[in-house]
Amino acid sequence: MSRLLLISNSTQHGRGYLDHVEQELRDFLGAARCVLFAPFALFDREAYAAKARARLEKLGCEMETLSGPEQLSRADAIFVGGGNTFRLLKALQDLALLDAIRGRVAEGMRYLGSSAGSIVAGPSLKTTKDMPIVEPRSFEALGLVPFQISPHYLDPDPASTHMGETQEERILQFLEENDVPVVGLREGGWIRVENGSAVLGGSGGARLFRRGTPPREAAAGNPVDP
Repeated sequence: MSRLLLISNSTQHGRGYLDHVEQELRDFLGAARCVLFAPFALFDREAYAAKARARLEKLGCEMETLSGPEQLSRADAIFVGGGNTFRLLKALQDLALLDAIRGRVAEGMRYLGSSAGSIVAGPSLKTTKDMPIVEPRSFEALGLVPFQISPHYLDPDPASTHMGETQEERILQFLEENDVPVVGLREGGWIRVENGSAVLGGSGGARLFRRGTPPREAAAGNPVDP
């Protein structure tokens, strides 16, 4: 049974890296000690891996930087970090990691994603707001959950004079072309998937979108069923 923790943001304003989700991380990782880190969403992978290693060591975990599918067999968990979603997905494709990660997650390896790492847990990267700085072979992602995630979700500001599209408008445009539910996950929030159910956690809640129905709100502690 798949076990996932999908986080909107890795750093909360005024706090350090993963500090706002530390207790949830400890509970989610449990006895896991060998964690693979996928640093592909940032250009400086070495510095990114060092940052993640320092944080995971505080949680009592040993970290290894992911470079190929053969490492997955000995891992208790994988952490896919945030950054540019196009760069992340292209690397996962180039390194033949998509099927390998799907298989290991199905076997029980824990999947931890943050921002871009949460987006690629869904069916595709079509709800990213990143620039396409590289071109993956397709938009198909891991498909570990049956809904899209739109992290860092921002509600429209009625006092703003900015005339560009809101995040809600962009998600509604996605639904004009795609019949896949979307979770607009606000800062400080996460989705935990265990025992066949997805439950919203953290602060801020989420906005849920489904084609043909008005968007609705979900608070922490409730199932995510867009």
